[in-house]
Amino acid sequence: MLNYTKYIHKDSRSWVTFVHGAGGSSSIWFKQVREFGKHFNVLLLDLRGHGSSKPNLQDAFNEQYTFDSITNDILEVIDYEKVEKSHFIGISLGTILIRNLAEKHPHRVESMIMGGAIMKLNLQSRILMCLGIAFKSLVPYLWLYRFFAFVIMPYRNHRESRLLFVREAKKLYQKEFVRWFKLTSEINPLLRFFRTVDIKIPTLYVMGEEDYLFLPAIKKIASAHDNSNLFIIEDCGHVVNVEQPKLFNNMVIGYLTGIKNS
Repeated sequence: MLNYTKYIHKDSRSWVTFVHGAGGSSSIWFKQVREFGKHFNVLLLDLRGHGSSKPNLQDAFNEQYTFDSITNDILEVIDYEKVEKSHFIGISLGTILIRNLAEKHPHRVESMIMGGAIMKLNLQSRILMCLGIAFKSLVPYLWLYRFFAFVIMPYRNHRESRLLFVREAKKLYQKEFVRWFKLTSEINPLLRFFRTVDIKIPTLYVMGEEDYLFLPAIKKIASAHDNSNLFIIEDCGHVVNVEQPKLFNNMVIGYLTGIKNS
């Protein structure tokens, strides 16, 4: 089972589950835990191979990761904790896992908060993926990861996010990185489906104004899907919860509180 940490609120029965992105860990939510813990029960996950979720013997013989199998890892934790329904908050690739969970098990998802959401790969993103596939077994994965982090988060005010993700990525093994990178083979059909289908679950996209790779597609999705809203944070890049934590926390808590009271 995945490594996870929970914080129980003395009164609230509502849960918020945080899902980090590829190469990160639950530690990226350190600026959220205290504020969200004032209102909700909080569940923090380390995805397989990340943080303290070290590869087990079964994973050693499992060469292929899929979005469904990783989504089932999350489901296993909330089943174990008997969390019938939760708000889910994700960042970057974590938003794809949340959306996949909502598609497979909509009755378990109260709402989706999609920070730095990835719902379409533009030309630059596809070129990055092709480079990664070509060089993933030839060069140290940290070289690739640093390069990707700089392309996705290029500006000076993105530096804290870049350093945080590179620091967490150092805890990965080369083989684990390659396994995660193989997920790219199934990402385009999945994202195309997500863009087409308007799932009937309240969804808030929280995007940085400077998230140039992914923001344009999210603008189109938010305007086309009835259950979706978009909040854009100025002077902010991809990792919105790290770069603008106070604004992120206030906006998301207000949104979730509104759902609870509606």
